[in-house]
Amino acid sequence: MSSSSPSADYLNKCSELLDVVRAQESQIQLAAEWFAQSILAGRMVHLFGSGHSRIMVEEMWPRYGSFPGFNPIVELSLTFHNNVVGANGQRQAMFLENVPGLAPRILRNFDLSAIDSALVISSSGCNVVSIEMAECFQKRGLKTVAIISKRHSEASLTRHAGGKKLQNFADLVLDTGAPPGDAMVKIDGLDTPVSPGSSVGGCLLINAIKAEVAERLTRAGAPPKVLSGAAVVGPERAVELFESAYDEHGRRLAKLYEKLGS
Repeated sequence: MSSSSPSADYLNKCSELLDVVRAQESQIQLAAEWFAQSILAGRMVHLFGSGHSRIMVEEMWPRYGSFPGFNPIVELSLTFHNNVVGANGQRQAMFLENVPGLAPRILRNFDLSAIDSALVISSSGCNVVSIEMAECFQKRGLKTVAIISKRHSEASLTRHAGGKKLQNFADLVLDTGAPPGDAMVKIDGLDTPVSPGSSVGGCLLINAIKAEVAERLTRAGAPPKVLSGAAVVGPERAVELFESAYDEHGRRLAKLYEKLGS
């Protein structure tokens, strides 16, 4: 038990997560290389996460400091947390993310290409929909990156019928560094820890990859259209960047629909 305050304890553990991410520099570089190649080819990097892993999908695109080239696949039935109970509640979402066959039905909406690449996020690496999503990507020839919490995944039981986990269907695995159970802070008198760490480690990985991809695109003569704040680039330039980035996203997305069913 740490003698520091709970908040200080959490921040110290977040510093440890930073060290875990920093130690994966070569893997971050490889993921960025694959993603940049897909984007430079006019295709997209497909992003998927269920539950709170949706946070990492949205962290990559679209938000300030991000750019087109990524296809965020977010199913509301798996990620809509506001109601908690009742219609569209958490019980249903947690059930659905372990329904076999859902992932291929989701991907039936897209004309995938081996030129594309993919990023699948799941802290435990044990949810069926995430596992099958990565499996589908690999079967279609896409370079597939997984973000998991390795220690949490190793301590968790998979729901996959074949006993597989997300990392079994990934060409590259990145680790958020979060502990088993995700929560990182122990409180005196409370028998369960609080304050998860996977989102912190995950966002560090996402933005490190994003920076590397941006550097590669710029070096290749195709600098990305970055969503930028008016406080940085001025209001007119900010609007111009947003509109052009959204237009580019639409054009790239159109390629994922044009040959469906053919």
